Amino acid sequence: MNIQDDQRVQRGMQAQLAARRRRLDAGEAHIGWKIGFGAPAAMAKLGIAGPLIGFMTDRSVVASGAAVSISGWSKPFAETEIAVHIGKDLSAGAGREVVADAIAALGPAIELADIDRPPEDPEAILSGNIYHRHVILGRRDPSRAGARLDGWSGRVARNGKETARVTDLQANTGEILGLVMHVANTLPQFGEQLRRGDIIICGSIVPPMELRADDAEVAYSLEPGDWACSVRFEHR
Repeated sequence: MNIQDDQRVQRGMQAQLAARRRRLDAGEAHIGWKIGFGAPAAMAKLGIAGPLIGFMTDRSVVASGAAVSISGWSKPFAETEIAVHIGKDLSAGAGREVVADAIAALGPAIELADIDRPPEDPEAILSGNIYHRHVILGRRDPSRAGARLDGWSGRVARNGKETARVTDLQANTGEILGLVMHVANTLPQFGEQLRRGDIIICGSIVPPMELRADDAEVAYSLEPGDWACSVRFEHR
């Protein structure tokens, strides 16, 4: 069964995109999409055939290095992700070469999520926009056009101490090119399209980090090169 044929996904996406339209009508600007629950274990737990898709607007963007208050959040998490920058419109059914040609650059991103409802029902998860609260975007690297990841590794630091170094950036998320194809194929089922200028964040390259009361900062870099972003936390 395709994910589009799952009635839970259908209802959740319809509710989510209706909320998105209200926010855009109120003055927010669309910036792109997010992918969640794309790891095989997560999809198996939810009984879904493909990753879930949410949306991002300019209101969720936080500048790298800025502070975010997570006071009052239910269960905050930080996720270190690959951001895909789309350079051409993509329609459903586009082949791998066409999709690769539409990927203009890659870069780092940190997503902040708040698990404010049990992660058990795809409809509820989608209706709540997959827990999305903020995104921090690093500089984009156009030399990575086409989803080229060769030679890149990810470094994650928490409170100034390295906690992970990842050489296979797709091991926890699935193939980046395949994820972009999934978004391009799914959105038209709900009256949307992946367009030039969109940013897709593709899921955490390491297991999502639940934030603690003593967490002051998460920093993330893609190396070699100066492709990095960070976020600080306020707890009151």
